Parts: sequence; C-alpha cells; structure tokens
Amino acid sequence: MKVLAIAGSNSDTSINKMLVSYAASLIPNAEVEIVDMNAFEMPIYKHQREVENGVPQEAKDFASKIDGADVLLVSLAEHNGTYSSAFKNVFDWTSRIKDRAVWNEKPMLLMATAPGARGGLGVLEASGKRFPLHGGNIVDTFTLPFFNDNFDKAAQKISNEEKDSELKEKIQKISALESILEK
Repeated sequence: MKVLAIAGSNSDTSINKMLVSYAASLIPNAEVEIVDMNAFEMPIYKHQREVENGVPQEAKDFASKIDGADVLLVSLAEHNGTYSSAFKNVFDWTSRIKDRAVWNEKPMLLMATAPGARGGLGVLEASGKRFPLHGGNIVDTFTLPFFNDNFDKAAQKISNEEKDSELKEKIQKISALESILEK
C-alpha cells in the first residue's frame, strides 16, 4: 500500500507533521512518503497569475503525489480556525488543474492536532465540509487535543493511551482498505 502522509503546515517543527508521521508508521508493510509543504511553495493564488502563467509546476507535482498514492493521511494545522495559509495556497493552486478533483477520490484519514483543548476541531470541521467537494473521500477523522501533554516528542508517538488506541483503530480501518484497493 502506498501511503501519502501530508502535514498541512510549513513549520519546521510542525506538530501535525509529527502526528501524521506517527500515524503512517502504524500502517504495516506500507510504502510511506511524508510530504513537506515547503517543497510546494509558490506564489499566492491569483486569477491573473493563473491566466498569465498557468498553474505552477509545484501544484502539478503535488497532484501527482496524490495520484500515486493508495491512501492519504492528512493532518492539518489550524490557524484561526481553518487551514494554514501554506496549505490553503497549495490546495487552491491544485484545484485549478484542469479536469481534476484535488483529492482524486483517494481514501483519506483526516487529522488535526493543536496545543489546546479543541485539538484542531475547527480545521477538521472546515476541511470535512470542503474536501468532499474536491474529491475528498474521508474515511474517518482523528483529533489529538493538548498535543504537548498527549504526544511524546522523544519517542515520536502518542503518550495518551486512550487517544493512541483510538488512532490505531482508525489506522486499522484505513489498512483494511488494502485488500479492496488490490481488486
């Protein structure tokens, strides 16, 4: 199974990248690629730019990575209740590729984490409504509140047993898709 793990943040110390990397490590026998949003930095979307220059190669490269995956693990940083601007720009540009849905109906586990009690619920709500309109096949969602209390950075894993068990159940659900995808 080819897993594309996307952290919707351009932070060098992204807690969402830590979470999505841990989640990806739980899928047995998977070929995992962790996406760094910094590899897809491009001008802020503007219709005039698109008309004059077309869609940037970085957006096409991002779409290609999605197309090459069997399953998507997406953990989004929450900035003011919604996506980070770095992620939103990649999403916007990718949505402008002719004749394609951004997520291409790939099965997705949608996640978020944050230092606070809501654990990124705002961005999960926003993306949960928006992504299906762009080919998002959201199989399940997961949120990890109080990241600094519930994630062991040294061990690179969730330290809260209840939340760890919850994530592992959701990963099993995604892993079970492998037999369906092979048919």
